[in-house]
Amino acid sequence: MPIATRLTELLGIKHPILLAPMDLVSDGRLAAAVSRAGGFGMIGGGYGDQAWLEREMDAAGDARVGVGFITWSMARQPRLLDLVMERRPPAVMLSFGEVAPHAEKIKRGGALLICQIQTLAQAREACASGADILVAQGAEAGGHGIARGTMPLVPAVVDAAPGVVVVAAGGIADGRGIAAALMLGADGVLVGTRFYATEEAAAPPQAKRRILAATGDRTIRSILFDIARRRVWPAPYCGRVLQNAFSERWRGREAELLQNEAEAARYAEARAADDFDTAAVIAGEAVDLIADLPPAGELVARMADQAASLLAGASRRYRLAQPS
Repeated sequence: MPIATRLTELLGIKHPILLAPMDLVSDGRLAAAVSRAGGFGMIGGGYGDQAWLEREMDAAGDARVGVGFITWSMARQPRLLDLVMERRPPAVMLSFGEVAPHAEKIKRGGALLICQIQTLAQAREACASGADILVAQGAEAGGHGIARGTMPLVPAVVDAAPGVVVVAAGGIADGRGIAAALMLGADGVLVGTRFYATEEAAAPPQAKRRILAATGDRTIRSILFDIARRRVWPAPYCGRVLQNAFSERWRGREAELLQNEAEAARYAEARAADDFDTAAVIAGEAVDLIADLPPAGELVARMADQAASLLAGASRRYRLAQPS
């Protein structure tokens, strides 16, 4: 049963479920599968590989998909946004960095502006730049973020931006997470790690298997892997990944790793070889809730049905006690 919210109305979708534009993992095939199932898929523009981006936009075919960028990559490669806007996408998502320099071009091109934020200050800045949708990302999420948890951040953003559609992100992997997000005042969810573990996700099978075997207790927030690949983010950002042999060996020795060029070269070789004892699998705390690798469309339907069932049955499951 579809759940109608301001998000579904704004994007013209059936289910309030967005695919996180995970760098290289959210390709055209995965984004299209999510959109065709009634959610909204976004291709991960990430750090800005123009040839990859063009290929994946073509691969999405006639599916209504958006594109998401790490905003700093667009500052270095302004042609990337022009390339996307020529395709007239329904929406463009910006994460991290300054929104204002790119907002006008996105809005003028007829796309909705989705801004991922991690603090109330960022939410206010995004609203001032004309954000149509705010993605309130908690630190439970895989990949880069800051420190606030999803549960308190989402309603705080809802209260701070009453006229803007808010989407919850971080730690959401099933219909329970969708129902909880809606109760917090959000209009939908953005999901990354759970879609990483689907048939269509453009990730190595070894990485997907590690997600299936992991628990949230075995994820860490760290800058180790950014240091190893020589792509260090500014404070206060750090990334959540699955622990592995590399993190166990180098955690607490970040300054030493920064000076170790031989280890950086070894890390690059491990990434190329899909050696995830060394290379990072970017995943969030919701790995506990992942036990299979379904087609993305099946997952969208499963999550939506579970959320609808929970919301419809809430009055039967919980009984308000009569005052004595």
